[in-house]
Amino acid sequence: MSDDALYVGLISGTSADGIDAVLARFEPRIEVLAAQTLPWPAQLRQRIVALARDSAHMTLDDFGSLDARVGDCFAEAALALLAEAGVHPTAVRAIGSHGQTLCHRPRANPPFTLQIGNPALIAERTGIDVVADFRAADVAAGGQGAPLLPVLHRVLFDAGDVTRVVLNLGGIANVSVLGAGRPMLGFDTGPASCLMDAWALRHLGTPRDDDGAWAASGQADPQLLARLLEEPYFGAPPPKSTGREQFNLDWLARHVAETAPADVQATLLMLTVRSIADAVASQAGDAGEVLACGGGLHNPVLMAALADALRPVPLRSTAELGIDPDFVEATAFAWLARERLAGRPGNVPAVTGARGPRVLGNVSLAPR
Repeated sequence: MSDDALYVGLISGTSADGIDAVLARFEPRIEVLAAQTLPWPAQLRQRIVALARDSAHMTLDDFGSLDARVGDCFAEAALALLAEAGVHPTAVRAIGSHGQTLCHRPRANPPFTLQIGNPALIAERTGIDVVADFRAADVAAGGQGAPLLPVLHRVLFDAGDVTRVVLNLGGIANVSVLGAGRPMLGFDTGPASCLMDAWALRHLGTPRDDDGAWAASGQADPQLLARLLEEPYFGAPPPKSTGREQFNLDWLARHVAETAPADVQATLLMLTVRSIADAVASQAGDAGEVLACGGGLHNPVLMAALADALRPVPLRSTAELGIDPDFVEATAFAWLARERLAGRPGNVPAVTGARGPRVLGNVSLAPR
């Protein structure tokens, strides 16, 4: 395998707001050569969100057709990225495709995690080998299967003697705690934008609260916030991970009474802020800084409230270190594809709780 091989990373996160795609090289240094986001077709996104929210009523036909449609879209995202970059598919060693999570239940009996986006179809359409199903081996080894980003966070952002928290603000928020003299730590803190997005879709008909404007028009309800923060997940110690199957509008409905919709949105924003700030305080009280990435950075109301809650610990964007905050996750799955083909473990047992290091991902070979 060439040291300067090219890899593509693909992911659609919990909010299912689009497919992030990157073209990366990892030697002699980590370098993102191209990146873009392909929006989902509106009707397909609606199907993904509906089935993720109500997976109990999914039929085999629902699953099979959605798996194929998502795989088609992931292939399109990879090909569009390469066309924009002027790179022929034959120049790419592999695609790392996280897929779209429909259901993540690492604490079920038996535990499982389910991502869709048929990798064989992606390999067939692109002519590139595809590594996918990254979480399954860790779950099989007793782990959470998430978060998987810490393995790349450690390479990109470890600051030596300074304890640094890397915060990913997707649909779900997760943190990696990096620092000399301490075991690596990483876990999902709870919702970032998934609840705010779902509430905006229900009341505004838009997939998100652009710039946090609707939340800013309301007032957070202290009593509602206190009820939401009583959720046992927030106080549970790591390792832990979660998703839309736990934090959804049905969960919210059990707590909301007569609060005005804009005030609920303001409260959901503060739920994200408080759960993150509490997690940092309890698990990384010696943090020197918090580095943020993910789509949540585009919500200035959220970022201002989070900076205030974390003070005196400074909150910075990974962009200040030259790393585009919108594409850290996709880069991680390009990296994990490389690790899989090299036969190296991709999980961090101290993060996920797995019984040991595991090589992650299954390979779908392209036609030769």
